[in-house]
Amino acid sequence: MNIQWYPGHMTKAKRAMKEDIKLIDLIIELVDARVPLSSRNPDIDELGAGKSRIVLLNKSDLGDEKYNNAWAKYFQERGCYVIKVDSRNKGTLKQIGGLVQEACREKIERDRRRGIMNRPVRAMVVGIPNVGKSTFINSFAGKACAKTGNKPGVTKGNQWIRLNKTLELLDTPGILWPRFEDQQVGLRLALIGSINDQILNKDELAMELIAFLKDHYPNALPERYDTEEKAEAAEILSQIAKNRGCLVKGGEPDFEKAARLLIDDFRSGRLGRITLEFPEE
Repeated sequence: MNIQWYPGHMTKAKRAMKEDIKLIDLIIELVDARVPLSSRNPDIDELGAGKSRIVLLNKSDLGDEKYNNAWAKYFQERGCYVIKVDSRNKGTLKQIGGLVQEACREKIERDRRRGIMNRPVRAMVVGIPNVGKSTFINSFAGKACAKTGNKPGVTKGNQWIRLNKTLELLDTPGILWPRFEDQQVGLRLALIGSINDQILNKDELAMELIAFLKDHYPNALPERYDTEEKAEAAEILSQIAKNRGCLVKGGEPDFEKAARLLIDDFRSGRLGRITLEFPEE
């Protein structure tokens, strides 16, 4: 599969981010815990050079906990503050306030020496489409400040949100980068819903997912769909269609419907906690 998606509004959003980066003290970067490296926009490293960085491993409830911990260690070793979170669960966000103060300790001390007291930390919230930025902001703020949706591209412009006396957040649109040099990155982003589904071939995407699961989570498909573990990917998709009633006239398998079912089950966690990439790779 050759997957590329870079709609025009992302170019505009990147320009706006480049301007606003001058105004902020800290970058809070959300990544998807199932694909932490693939879901990082490499442009953010360039735009945010010199800024403190907190990485939130979001949707960690969907990722394999063993790899959640391995990825947390990976980012910590690279100088990032990192927390595993589920943006829909406010309890997982309680540590963030203290971590913001820790990450910006030098800035706060510098202000104090200059006689500037209680100036709020300004943090830019960044991430690729559909990684959960708006849900995070709304949960963290305790109110609906940002539009949310289960498809990419809901947030269109930058928005300042004052949380309290110590912290202001800048919500930014999800932006990708113009070209995926590694098609595995594009594949992983398609699987987690960060690429517009309308441009994807769901049958091919489902076959790629089946092949991955056979290698790394061999019990996931038999337990969910009663498929044969050693069957080929196409046969497994056919079995899913038959076992779940995804059929067309004449009782033939509806591969497209079965593919959508499989991908939705993966995205929602109904296949279990699955991570698609590993630090050792």
